[in-house]
Amino acid sequence: MSTLKGCISVLLLVLNTLFWGVPLVVLTAVKLVTPIRRWRLRVLGGLHWVALAWVKSNNAWIRYWIHPRIRADVPESLSPNQWWLVMANHQSWTDIIVMLYVLTGRLAMPKFFLKRELILVPIVGLAWWALEFPFMRRYSREKLARRPGLAERDRRATQRMCEHAREMPMTIYNFVEGTRFTPEKQRQQQSPYRHLLRPKAGGVAQVIGLLGARLDGIIDVTLHYRRGTPNFWDFLCGREQDIAMVAQRLDRPGWMLEGSYDDAHYKERFYTWLNARWQEKDAALSSYCWD
Repeated sequence: MSTLKGCISVLLLVLNTLFWGVPLVVLTAVKLVTPIRRWRLRVLGGLHWVALAWVKSNNAWIRYWIHPRIRADVPESLSPNQWWLVMANHQSWTDIIVMLYVLTGRLAMPKFFLKRELILVPIVGLAWWALEFPFMRRYSREKLARRPGLAERDRRATQRMCEHAREMPMTIYNFVEGTRFTPEKQRQQQSPYRHLLRPKAGGVAQVIGLLGARLDGIIDVTLHYRRGTPNFWDFLCGREQDIAMVAQRLDRPGWMLEGSYDDAHYKERFYTWLNARWQEKDAALSSYCWD
């Protein structure tokens, strides 16, 4: 029975994507031939409306068909008319669905850092490209050591997104660990955390540096699954047990706008701040009480 529920969930997701894909493709074509950035911003606003309609439609069938058991603790002082940076731990594709389910309407248009390969996903990849999501490439440490200039590509992608972010309210989501948590990755990294991988500070620091005072706040999201190892297919089948999402608004320390990530002292200070956040997050995951 749960497998049938999952198949119907996939069908609903596909149908919703195809339905909103039509205006998305039309607006994308218009955006491509619009010569002036000011006019393209209006088209981009239309694309944002379509994307949010797609998310809200997904949230509707998820709410009434899957009935997810999500315990959400979210600050009341959030606004969709402001600029936000969301940091979160990452365990599954379900993380994205849960955050969009809880935060849509509370925050501005979401923008995620995406792997370059995801641009090839039918319709959705086109949507992410048209919506100006930053596509990041993954390089090994060995390859970056041989060709340091490769890292500049990701920096330029982040810079373009932040420059455009200044033009209209936006929420930038960053899975700071850079990849999904698995025990194997934890062992390979020799992570000091029980439930988390090592955080990467570069993307967060660059977003904060580029947006500057425009950024209204940082939201630290901690995602916790009662089953321990979440699976997107199980979520679609309604088999996922309780999910907890705790969002904490952080004040941006003044020193973050007073330096550059290229400076060794600033970088060390940023890593210290982020590692402290990750220690608190790991402790919260260890002590979370489901009863």
